[in-house]
Amino acid sequence: MKKDIEIPVVEHVYIAVVNEWNEEFLAKDWNSYIINDRDTPIEMVLVVTKGYDKDRKTSLLRHGIGTVDAKSSAKIEMLHEALLAMNNEFTVTFFADGKMYDKKYVFRKNTINENAFQDLPVMDQRGIMVK
Repeated sequence: MKKDIEIPVVEHVYIAVVNEWNEEFLAKDWNSYIINDRDTPIEMVLVVTKGYDKDRKTSLLRHGIGTVDAKSSAKIEMLHEALLAMNNEFTVTFFADGKMYDKKYVFRKNTINENAFQDLPVMDQRGIMVK
């Protein structure tokens, strides 16, 4: 029965976007990260990303991250500057504590900008975060 199905709530796992200096290209890049602020690792992390707006959409990208240790982060992908004007969706699936978790994170169009920076948990950086 539906009432017997437990759907665990994702807590203390976030997606963040950081504007970082790229030594190779001598320019700043927007990079996305998964942040595990839990006291336990998350395993078999899979992140599916896409960008979209009213008239356009990007390809669906799948990223097998593996394990993200407790109180740590892992890079997902670089976001091209043109994608910041679109909605950017990250669907995260992982296992922890013997259960499967799933959550969708959305950065609304034009919300990824330096005016929205905040201190990020676990990372010693500032960026934009979706809980």
